[in-house]
Amino acid sequence: MGDATAFSSMDEFCGSTFWDANETWWTTDPDFTPCFEQTVLVWAPCAFFWLFMLFDFWYLKASLDKNIPWNRLNISKLLINVGLLVVTALDLIMSFVKKGGDSELPLYGVDIWTPIIKLLTFLMVLMFIPLNRKYGVQTSGCQFMFWFLLTIFSIPRCRTEARLHQERGQIIGSQQAEPHDFTWETYQFASFFIFFAFTCLMLILNCFADQLPRQTKYYRGPKEIPELSASFLSRITYSWFDRMALKGYRNPLEEKDLWDLRPQDSCKEVMPTFAHYWNKNVRKNYKRASGGQEPKAQFSNGKVSFENPQSNGRKKGMASIMPPIYRSFGGIFLFGSFFKLITDILTFAQPQVLSLIIGYVEDFAKVPQPEWKGIMYSILLFVLASAQTFILAQYFHRMFIVGLRIRTALINCIYRKALRISNAARKASTVGEIVNLMAVDAQRFMDLTTYLNMLWSAPLQIALALYFLWQQLGPSVLAGLAVMIIMIPLNGFIASRIKTYQIRQMKYKDERVKLMNEVLSGIKVLKLYAWEPSFEKQVLDIRDKEIATLRATAYLNASTSFLWSCAPFLVSLVTFATYVLIDENNVLDAKKTFVSLSLFNILRFPLTMLPMLITNLVQTQVSVQRINKFLNSEELDPNNVQHDASKPHPMSIENGHFSWGDEDEMTLKNINMQVPKNNLVAIVGTVGSGKSSVIQALLGEMEKISGTVNTVGKMAYVPQQAWIQNATVRDNILFGKPYDRKRYNKVIDACALRTDIEILSAGDLTEVGEKGINLSGGQKQRISLARAVYHNADLYLLDDPLSAVDSHVGKHIFEEVIGPKGMLAKKTRVLVTHGITFLPQTDKIYVMKMGEISENGTYAELLKNRGAFADFLMQHLQEGEEEEEELNQIKRQLSQTDPALVAPFEKAILLARTESLSDSISVTSADSLMGGSLRRRGKRQDSYDSNASAASLKKKQEVEGKLIETEKSQTGGVDFAVYKHYIKSVGIFLSVATLVLNFVFQAFQIGSNLWLTQWSNDKAVEHDTGLRNMYLGVYGAFGFGQVVTSFFSTLALSLGCIYSAAYLHETLVHFVLRWPMELFDITPQGRVVNRFSKDVDTCDNTLPLNLRVAVSQLFAVLATIVVISISTPIFLAVIVPIGFIYYFAQRFYVATSRQLMRLESVSRSPIYSHFGETVTGVSTIRAYTVQDRFIEESDNKVDKNQVCKYPSLIANRWLAVRLEMVGNLIILFASLFAVLGGQTNPGLVGLSVSYALQVTQTLNWLVRMSSDIETNIVSVERIKEYGETKQEAAWELEEDKKKPKNWPEDGRVEFKDFQVRYREGLELVLRGVSFNISGGQKVGIVGRTGAGKSSLTLALFRIIESAGGKILIDGIDIATMGLHMLRSRLTIIPQDPVLFSGSLRSNLDPFEVKTDDEIWKALELSHLKAFAKSLTAGLNHEISEGGENLSVGQRQLVCLARALLRKTKVLVLDEATAAVDLETDDLIQKTIRSEFRECTVLTIAHRLNTILDSDKVIVLDKGQITEFDAPSALLADPKSAFFSMAKDANLV
Repeated sequence: MGDATAFSSMDEFCGSTFWDANETWWTTDPDFTPCFEQTVLVWAPCAFFWLFMLFDFWYLKASLDKNIPWNRLNISKLLINVGLLVVTALDLIMSFVKKGGDSELPLYGVDIWTPIIKLLTFLMVLMFIPLNRKYGVQTSGCQFMFWFLLTIFSIPRCRTEARLHQERGQIIGSQQAEPHDFTWETYQFASFFIFFAFTCLMLILNCFADQLPRQTKYYRGPKEIPELSASFLSRITYSWFDRMALKGYRNPLEEKDLWDLRPQDSCKEVMPTFAHYWNKNVRKNYKRASGGQEPKAQFSNGKVSFENPQSNGRKKGMASIMPPIYRSFGGIFLFGSFFKLITDILTFAQPQVLSLIIGYVEDFAKVPQPEWKGIMYSILLFVLASAQTFILAQYFHRMFIVGLRIRTALINCIYRKALRISNAARKASTVGEIVNLMAVDAQRFMDLTTYLNMLWSAPLQIALALYFLWQQLGPSVLAGLAVMIIMIPLNGFIASRIKTYQIRQMKYKDERVKLMNEVLSGIKVLKLYAWEPSFEKQVLDIRDKEIATLRATAYLNASTSFLWSCAPFLVSLVTFATYVLIDENNVLDAKKTFVSLSLFNILRFPLTMLPMLITNLVQTQVSVQRINKFLNSEELDPNNVQHDASKPHPMSIENGHFSWGDEDEMTLKNINMQVPKNNLVAIVGTVGSGKSSVIQALLGEMEKISGTVNTVGKMAYVPQQAWIQNATVRDNILFGKPYDRKRYNKVIDACALRTDIEILSAGDLTEVGEKGINLSGGQKQRISLARAVYHNADLYLLDDPLSAVDSHVGKHIFEEVIGPKGMLAKKTRVLVTHGITFLPQTDKIYVMKMGEISENGTYAELLKNRGAFADFLMQHLQEGEEEEEELNQIKRQLSQTDPALVAPFEKAILLARTESLSDSISVTSADSLMGGSLRRRGKRQDSYDSNASAASLKKKQEVEGKLIETEKSQTGGVDFAVYKHYIKSVGIFLSVATLVLNFVFQAFQIGSNLWLTQWSNDKAVEHDTGLRNMYLGVYGAFGFGQVVTSFFSTLALSLGCIYSAAYLHETLVHFVLRWPMELFDITPQGRVVNRFSKDVDTCDNTLPLNLRVAVSQLFAVLATIVVISISTPIFLAVIVPIGFIYYFAQRFYVATSRQLMRLESVSRSPIYSHFGETVTGVSTIRAYTVQDRFIEESDNKVDKNQVCKYPSLIANRWLAVRLEMVGNLIILFASLFAVLGGQTNPGLVGLSVSYALQVTQTLNWLVRMSSDIETNIVSVERIKEYGETKQEAAWELEEDKKKPKNWPEDGRVEFKDFQVRYREGLELVLRGVSFNISGGQKVGIVGRTGAGKSSLTLALFRIIESAGGKILIDGIDIATMGLHMLRSRLTIIPQDPVLFSGSLRSNLDPFEVKTDDEIWKALELSHLKAFAKSLTAGLNHEISEGGENLSVGQRQLVCLARALLRKTKVLVLDEATAAVDLETDDLIQKTIRSEFRECTVLTIAHRLNTILDSDKVIVLDKGQITEFDAPSALLADPKSAFFSMAKDANLV
């Protein structure tokens, strides 16, 4: 009734009928009434425009650009719009002229109101044209949609007007007597078609975007992202991305091909808003102590300041990052959520249309229906699906943008905080943990944003689905729902089990990788000892445990997938069974069956998502807490140091008490210290007396408890542990200052860096590895000093900068830089030092003791006091660190100031005198690098550079340029051979089984669905319960078949992948351990470890998952095609072109996306490594006050990562839109053919359309997975590549068995014209060496660095194979035997003692062949018995990685014990270069002399006195033997090289 009144009032409004069902619906030729066309179809688009106009205003406000120039496009828009206004105004005027009043045509409401509404709307649109131009908005979605709708809705009226025109023509042509006045109708006809033409033109113009604006906030270069100037149409279809996809398809993308970042997403735009809200939040949580002015979030010259939560008075609660995130990014998020809501509603419209289609086919079977209805339904289904596609793409896009921005904000927030955090707070967590905040926790947010809307969307979807299902099936729905709900905890249980297994597997994996890491670090020792089999077994044992866990996980995974595959089936089975069994009258017809099925399919997604979402939320909550804790932690108090220029001295501390942030623990007490301008003040004291802490106090790094610290002027700081960035040497020295060549060269010479820079492969542009890995300690220290000198500050704080350098270099630096004549002579300097030599040249000395200043004064004053300073001097001398000339110098200084001290001093020196090193043998001081002929190893750090080693280093670099081969980043596709290799390793049986089982599974599924159609079409069921039960039973049986095959197919695949992973790992270990040594030299260890961790992990976990999903989706797509083709065979004709489109989209996408992912992961790690660097070097950064530069660097790195990340997200959207459109076409054709083909079986139609509805999702997944497989199969390729590398000679040979059991019996060693090189292409290291050693002789081998001493032993063990000549032991050529035979019969005590983590016993006897007694005996002889007895675990004492928990001396003794256990006829002793403490050394020598009396002993000597009592001495020089004789004979000849060495070492 209500409808009727509404209609009648509309009838009056129009003066004609508004709605006539017989004309519009119940007819074969449908049409609307003219009234409907002129009201609803015009008003609807206008209403749409007025509603969504708000967004256009918002875009005007948000635009960053201004002033688009007038051009053809916007002028033509303007003109056409004016034209439309004129036409509409004429309509209004004409209706007043022609109708009403005197004329016989009455004037109705529609004639006035419709033109007025149009006029207002067009005026509004007209207003937007100059506005958009002024504010630089290049395209408007709202306007495009308005013109689009207006055009579409005008089409029915076109048809009406054309027909009426035709009829008028007939009336006029029929020559009837009375003339008609058709002027009004003719005018309407003309005006409408002009209007329609203009509307179409506007639609076309709105497909294009306007030109670039003239004024832009940010530079918009040639590489700007096309999205910014893309039209609305291009934006929703992502066609602006086509260029990139094409480029990526042609050749692999590189960084230069990427677009610039959208300014809205850059740090510069994101940070100020976030900072603004963060500061507001901080102020709310920390009540201000003083009611001062509330500061704004400062945003000056691009710097953003975050407020410190600590400084604002007392604390009310933790300031959380959540409110600022909501406030900053909530807008876009809500806009996205609005899209999500629309798509959710559209999803449920599809089953409704499906039921209309089935209804249409059912009716068609009885009474032929007008065909246009069926076509309309099909098109409606297509339109719904397409709308959903476009809107969903926009939704995901919005969410990703929010995610990216949140990540940017958090990373930068964390970075800025890290620069200001106090030392106590920093020590609370390790660098790794802080970096994790950025790497893991900030990333979590990004992953979560996409799912967050599921929180309201999932329950909404479930509710709607249940509502519609209830309409179909009534209460029996609850039975199905119950099954679904039972599934959730079951899955939860299995998931938690899987998680425990995963944790266990991670543990084994870490263990295995750690062991592998050790094996690779100590590989040389393993080869020398022939211990590889033992370690191979250990690795494989751990791997077996890991595989067992994986297998358990596989069973569990199979059961989850089994649950999920049978869930939809069980649900429908239970529901339908309940439905037909509850009541005799309940009959399943096609409509009910298939609409319910498609609704159940919709239900599946939210039900799976909810549990995942909840775990994700919990994890993110944890992340939020961790980030909050960090952002709320204490910051350094800027008031620790005052900068009061009125104080007399530039640096001073008065009554200072300081601690490292622990209130109770005072590190420094009563510090009073003045540093006058341009003075050099030294701070000395024993280790741990608080010298460095004073420097930190001056920097303001320590918590000041009381007193004042004052500094005036620019600071420069040299820390004790040099902090070197991962940049070039030059960048490390310039440290952000401009490059001034003259000054730079002066600094380099003063800091003695010239020679080092010449040695480096690319001079000062050599990249320094992380933490300065490729520099020696001394070099790092000098670069750090050079940075300070170049910085040209006023105040210099030097924290023991000379500790790591050789003494002569130290002297040079002191004279050239620090001392009274150095570059810094006119600066104020504080120097912490251990070098006593320099103290007389300082202006004042402070002596520290136990955190207090015990005395101060000049050098002469302090010596007179005979106080702490004199003690310090004595103690220092007894450590015997000084060189000869230095000692003499100190003696001279002492005798001048205080002769009484000389006697005790000489005694101290005697204690310290020990033999000197022979490494710098016969190098006259002129040749040596820095002057100073004798180098002792400094105790603090191994010294480095001797002439020979420098030269050989240089040579090595010239030959190799780069030692380490660069890793190939894979580009392009993967060879088929790799897939073949993988399938082979899975095993043919399991591979085939997987395919067959999947095939059977789909067959069962199609069978059960076809059975359902049969059932729903069978009318006899209504009366025959027996028949009904038969249908139900068979349906159940089909389902059971599905469930079983699904379980086994998953299981077969998972197990196959595990076998394959086990096999791949085993071959990898097997081949890597059999590499020749040279391969280990040129392959960085990290890369090999990466194969064992990341690539093996991919084969274990990622690949099986990808394969499982891909295989099942592939079969699902095939099944869909089969089902649709069964019901409508003509569909096969369409499948070919659709297949082509699909294939091309997939190829383009895979090529582009894979490369973008690679670029993204490459650009991600610099963010974290730069952050890690910053955290370690934060005190240096603060000292030089370069925080802003570092923040900017970090921002740039984040932006660079976004540049790679953004296109890869867009690539996903681009693909999704294209693929889903392909899917939508399948839906369209499936439904069209079903309707048009005169199909009379409603069940089949329902089946084919409901299958088609699912196909979009499946296609999408299939492409994703296939591209993932391509990305991950690379791991298999890399493992395969390592399996095909060069191998060393065989470990065991058949001939070995014929050799004597206890070879070598005599221990005769003979070299015959022996030559050897380290690698192909390098020059010979030994050039034709011949000598003969008879059994039991003791031979010493000497020669300077690089003479080939070590090569000799390596050749003896065949670590390097001969390049000519041969070595005989007991007359047998060693090249003819297996490596293990050879190596296990020789013994070596290597230079650096390598220990492996494990028990003490396993370190001595890894094969477990010796008895306890033998081991204890060996320990006793190697003087370790007392130590081993003192351990609670005895022989089972766990040794940590690298033997960290033993002292260096003890490690050396363990190596001796190994040699004693082995006790073979030939012993090689490679003497330790580092001065092992002398006791250990003597012990080793004694033991060897007594225990290895009968053996042949070859000693590579670095100290001559150890070999003076040997039988023969070999002197090597440049790979040739220059002298071979008894030491006594050589010493008797003053011309011999040996004699000059001995002389250098003060032995003659």
